Amino acid sequence: MPTAGPSPEHSAEEILLAFAAAVRAAGVKVTADRSLSFVDAVGRLKLDRRSDVFWAGRATLCASPEDLPSYQRTFEAWFAVEHSAAQRLENSATSVSAATLDDDDGGPEGRREQLRALASRRELLRHRDVAVLDDEERALLHRMFEELPVRLPTRQTRRKHLDRHGDVDRVRTLRDQLRRGGEPGPLRRARAPRKNRRVVWLIDVSGSMAPYADSLLRLAHRVVEAAPRQVEVFTLGTRLTRVTAALRVPDPDNALALAGRTVPDWSGGTRLGEVLRAFNDRWGQRVMVRGAVVVIASDGWERGDSALLGRQAERLHHLARRIIWSNPHRGKAGYEPLQRGIRAVLPHVDFFIGGHSMQSFEELLDVVANA
Repeated sequence: MPTAGPSPEHSAEEILLAFAAAVRAAGVKVTADRSLSFVDAVGRLKLDRRSDVFWAGRATLCASPEDLPSYQRTFEAWFAVEHSAAQRLENSATSVSAATLDDDDGGPEGRREQLRALASRRELLRHRDVAVLDDEERALLHRMFEELPVRLPTRQTRRKHLDRHGDVDRVRTLRDQLRRGGEPGPLRRARAPRKNRRVVWLIDVSGSMAPYADSLLRLAHRVVEAAPRQVEVFTLGTRLTRVTAALRVPDPDNALALAGRTVPDWSGGTRLGEVLRAFNDRWGQRVMVRGAVVVIASDGWERGDSALLGRQAERLHHLARRIIWSNPHRGKAGYEPLQRGIRAVLPHVDFFIGGHSMQSFEELLDVVANA
């Protein structure tokens, strides 16, 4: 009885299912049935034709018009045609070109191998510590930042609007009956819409955080790009610096260069307690912080008074809706929060999570969206 030959490391079905999982991570409600329907649909078409894969996924993975933009961005990220200088540089530096399903001389098997190689490379890079990446890996990481899906936390407004699918509005219904002299009439229905909640980022740019500061600012730039008027960004070091205006520049490289010129204490010392007190004094009593979600990205190394840091964290906790502390060492094996600064703020922090890899950045964005 003949035996089957060795199977490739990743089959085409596994790659398609991984793409469906990426679409689900982008915010589209992709169920297991839809994923299997997508694989079946592609199997009935041609895997080596980019348009066939695109329309098969669009027809099976998307359930509403709201899903189309997220699907479009994810598809272009996974099966991108070479179009940028950065991507051409990456392709020339490696033997693996960008995953494309357009017709070329490589054949279907060659294209599947390219797709498997790039998908595996991206997945490995998601778990790597950003502080130890080389220039080539960092260039790919910067492209991955641009593809991150961003959702802001929302809150329900107090003012209700008429909506025939909403709850019964007793006030409007009663007023209508009074106008009719007490005669009963149709029920009035209304719904309170939801709006984005403000998010404030406080990013430590001291010397101990220098390997992560660039990636954290790129992450903040991605969030500012998604909601320019609902996000504020400050840097922490020996002083407090507001860099929101710099990060509103569309190009991330130009935005970070402008932010670097704005921050006077880059890779300097750390006075988290004093800087957080300055933030509370100047911005804590304003609308910016009240009811907002505050993200503090720092390793917690405090050269000043750790008790002061604890008091200011408690003060900020009374003003903000949630405080999320992202520590780049939190996700590493064997880490324990032993620093004085971290131990002082932990009682006043709602979420204490990692912040050293692309996967941890995705988890951070997910926590922010649901805060």
